[in-house]
Amino acid sequence: MVTDAGLPDWRKLAQALHARFLIDSYAAGARFVAAVGAAFATSAVVPELRLGPTYVDARSTDEAVARQVSDVAVEHGLIAQPGAVAQVEIALDTPDRAAIGPFWAAVLTGSTDAFQGNDVCDPTGRVANLWFQGTDPHEPPRQRFHLDLWLPPEIVPSRIKAAIAAGGTVVYDDEAPAFIVLADPQGNKVCLCTSEGR
Repeated sequence: MVTDAGLPDWRKLAQALHARFLIDSYAAGARFVAAVGAAFATSAVVPELRLGPTYVDARSTDEAVARQVSDVAVEHGLIAQPGAVAQVEIALDTPDRAAIGPFWAAVLTGSTDAFQGNDVCDPTGRVANLWFQGTDPHEPPRQRFHLDLWLPPEIVPSRIKAAIAAGGTVVYDDEAPAFIVLADPQGNKVCLCTSEGR
């Protein structure tokens, strides 16, 4: 877990570490973003930052980068809200990802280069990741797409409780905490995924 790595501000979601820092004003957020930019001005590996009206979201695949961003946040008096991070992936069941991966990469990102391994990842981060879940060959079922919602582990119980209260059911939890499958009242599924137990 990233808190064990000395990164309490961050949570590991699908492919990267994510953090949210709360800001008092947009100007304060801009100052923080500028300070992070200055800290990484000569670095080959940099964080991805997104400035919102009350927060700055940060993403990195490198623990040292994440640690440095947190250090800058402390200097600016910012408080992290690690339970607020989330990432949606779309999963498509297929027995042959090589046959359909280039199509989805071209449609979603404009380039077949975005299809790598099991995933189509938009390098700009504007489109949700699409990953191909391997299955045995079969007739097309009624549903082949489902959402994977990556959450901090401590948030999952409250999301399950809210989903059940809204009419959903838990349909599979044998591999919790790695993932738990919920279904809406019509049987459409979503996986709540965490980095734990993988």
